[in-house]
Formats: sequence, structure tokens, C-alpha cells
Amino acid sequence: MHPMVKPALRRGWRDLNTVQFGMAPAHAMVLGPMDTATGSFLDLLDGTRGLPLLREEGRKMGLPDGHVDGLVERLARSGLLDDSTGGGPAADALRKKKEVLDRLLPDLASLSLVAPEPGDAIKRLAARRSLHVQVRGAGRVGVILASLLAGAGVGEIDVRDIGRVEPWDVAPGGLPADSIGERREEAASRAVRRAAPDRPPRTSSKEKKENEEEKGAVRGLSLVILTPRDGLAVHAPDPAAAEALIASGTPHLYAGVVEGTGVVGPLVLPGDTGCAGCLDEGRADRDPTWPRLVAQWRSGQQRRVPACDLTLAAGVAGVAAGHALAFLDGELPSSAGARWEASVPGFDWHARPVWPHPACPCGTAEKGKGERASEDGGPHATMAGQQPYAARLSGTWRAHV
Repeated sequence: MHPMVKPALRRGWRDLNTVQFGMAPAHAMVLGPMDTATGSFLDLLDGTRGLPLLREEGRKMGLPDGHVDGLVERLARSGLLDDSTGGGPAADALRKKKEVLDRLLPDLASLSLVAPEPGDAIKRLAARRSLHVQVRGAGRVGVILASLLAGAGVGEIDVRDIGRVEPWDVAPGGLPADSIGERREEAASRAVRRAAPDRPPRTSSKEKKENEEEKGAVRGLSLVILTPRDGLAVHAPDPAAAEALIASGTPHLYAGVVEGTGVVGPLVLPGDTGCAGCLDEGRADRDPTWPRLVAQWRSGQQRRVPACDLTLAAGVAGVAAGHALAFLDGELPSSAGARWEASVPGFDWHARPVWPHPACPCGTAEKGKGERASEDGGPHATMAGQQPYAARLSGTWRAHV
């Protein structure tokens, strides 16, 4: 182990005996009492020395025997310590790709704020490279979101859509102007490749053929993100469109813009959180005219250019990508069983719960009588070293890291 005080947190002394790590309240930590010699020793915890050398340096500074080990343990227990050599074989492989890691250093620093164990941050970052995410929809929101995930180190991003790029699909960070007229899937794939710090994992010709033959396949996917260009499909998602995802136990997240309102969620964990069917049933309970309205909206083809300004599309893509990464990294984001919404011009994000409904065929409400996801409170197992979610029984995602 090569201990390192997490560099993402700035350090400052509140007084002669109390040191504060971090500025923002979400992750700041105050430790004390701490004498001057120990405070000076903190500068040596930069990841370049192992414990034997640190103990020797501590003796030279007059620190008593056992003091260095006690300090390291205390910092680790407080979540303030990282290990510059930790994380396992996948992390070691990532460190060897210096240019790739340099691109991902800000993401690594951010992960260190939420990964408590030394070496856990780079372990999670390295695990992203083995994940496969599918984004369904290559409009303004979908391509920006896919590019963000690729840029954050997710190994394989598969964008699915039909048709050709229209002028109103173009967006900074998404589809460029020179892609107008090209097939959406091809243009989106190029945008994703440009954003990625590393080449995606190689896919054999046989696998590529199978993927082409099975456009609706969900096997092996860590997450599916539905980003429809038609705002209706995110405002009132059709439960039938997600039946295969529910049946296979594949986690999926909705994100998009409808008439100047951005929507992120729900993140559906089949069998554990409310789904599109639950959302639909709940709305019908609250508003008897809801089924009639949805039937009218779905009966006509949307031919007008949708209301989806660049800033709202970018905001939705950013929030959705953050929630997706949190899930992929082993956390449970607030979109699990909820929809986050924000509208122009205020951009005031607020959450609306999506409760499991007893009339929904997904069966989550029935299961929830004996088990509630909110009662667990712990993160699910990280994807690294785990079977794909679709291959595991519903509920096993709750295993603690």
C-alpha cells in the first residue's frame, strides 16, 4: 500500500489543532486534535511511499512508534485515504495506459470522493471499461449522453436509432453539422468514438453479426437508457416497449425532453422499483381521463420539430449520465423509482416518485409487500467481477460492495 490523502479535497487549518479536508459540505471532513508534526507529516502521504518508508520518515520527524500506522488507519476510516497502487489487476492495466488515465483523472478524483476504501476509486473507474450500455435514441439528448458515458470511461456504448440525421438533431457535444443526412446510428457511433479516451473492446465478427440480427437483444447489457426523440415516449412511456427489458431483468433508465420539460427517470430495476407500467397505472388512478389522452397522443404521428432547446437537452443528458454512472459504479441514484423534471425557463429540478402499482404485470408491488428497496439503503454490488444484471435473480443487486 502507498497511502495518499485524497487529492480531490483541499486542506485547510481551522485552528492550530484542527484540520479540514474539503471545501464543499457534501464531502468535507474535519479532523482533530492534530499536532503540528502530524500536520507536517500529511504532506508525505502523496502516494509515492510505502508504509515502511513512511514509518522511517515519521521516526526522523520525532513521531512515536505506531503513530504513522495509527494516522493512516484513522484517515482510512474517515474515507480520506487512497492507495496509489491499489484497485487490483484491472486498475494496474489502466495505469499502464497513461494517456487514457490522464484523460480520466478528473473522473478518478470525483470517484475518490464517494469511494471510501483506499484503491476503490480506480477500481471502479477500471471496471467501467468492461461495461456495455445501450442508448436507444440518437437525438440531441441521446448522443450527448452516450458521448458523456464514453468520455467517462464506459467501455462499450451502443446507440440505436432509425432514419437519418436532421438539422435539428445537431448539438454541441452530440451530432455535428457535417453529419446531416447520414444514418443516425452511424453518426452517433462516430461521436461516441471521438469522445472515448480509449478504444472500445474488440467485438468478433460473429458477435457483430449476432448483434445485427438481434436488434432487440438485451443479453449482457449493464444498462439500457431510453432517450426517445419523440417527447411523448418519455413523458408517457409505452410499457409494451420495455417488456423485453422487464422480462430479462435488465435495468433501464428514461431520459428526454417533452415540450420544454426535461425528464430523467425512472431508473427501473425490474422487480424492485416502479416501471413504465406502474407510472401509467398510477396516473390513471389520479386522473381518469389519462388513458383517453394518451390514446389520442399516440394515435397521431408527430411531424413538427419538437421543443428541445440546447441547454435543456444538455442538462438532461448530463443529469441522466450522472445517474447512469452512479448505478454502474455500484451506487443507487435518486432516479431509482422516481422521475426528475425541470422546465424552461426556471430549470428547477424536482422529483416525482413512481410507486410500484398492484395492477402492473411487472409484479413489483406484490414483491414489495415483504421487501422494500428503501429499507435496505445500501449500494448494489459493482459490475466489476459480477454477472450482468440480466443474468442474476431480481434483488441480488443489493449486495453490499
